[in-house]
Amino acid sequence: MSRRPPKPRPQKSEVVAFKVEKELADLLNKLPNKSAFIRKAIEAQLGRACPLCNGKGVVPRGVHDHYVPLLKQLSARDCDGCGSQLHLPADAGELGDEDRTRLEQFFLGGPLYCGGCYEKAPTCEDCGWHISPDRIAEHHRKAHHD
Repeated sequence: MSRRPPKPRPQKSEVVAFKVEKELADLLNKLPNKSAFIRKAIEAQLGRACPLCNGKGVVPRGVHDHYVPLLKQLSARDCDGCGSQLHLPADAGELGDEDRTRLEQFFLGGPLYCGGCYEKAPTCEDCGWHISPDRIAEHHRKAHHD
C-alpha cells in the first residue's frame, strides 16, 4: 500500500498581533504550539455559521454543507388553517411585529397560521395563543395539562 505525499501547506508570511489578559497569555504559553492553536481557533470561529441558529454557533463545514440544502427545502410549511404555503424565515430580523408574534406561537409549539387565519382564530384565555375552535380541546390538553 503506497502512501500519498502530504499536501503542501501555504507559507505563513504574515504576522498578526493582539493583546490579551495576562492569565490568557500564561495559558497560551503553556501550549505546545500556540500559533497552531490560535490559527485553528480562528478558523473554527470563522469557519461556517451554523445554519440552524444563523451564526450564533459554528459547525464543521461538512455538517453545514449537509444541512443548508435541507433547511432551504424545509423552509416552507402549510397554514394549519387554510392550507396555503407559508415561508418560514431563517432570521427573526426579517419579520414585522405582527408576523413575529404569529410565528413565535408556532416556534413555541403552537399552530402555524397565515395572517388571515391567525386573526380569525380566537385567543386562548390561558396563554393568548390564537387557536381555531376545532383545535381548542387538543390545545388545552397539550398546553394546559395539570
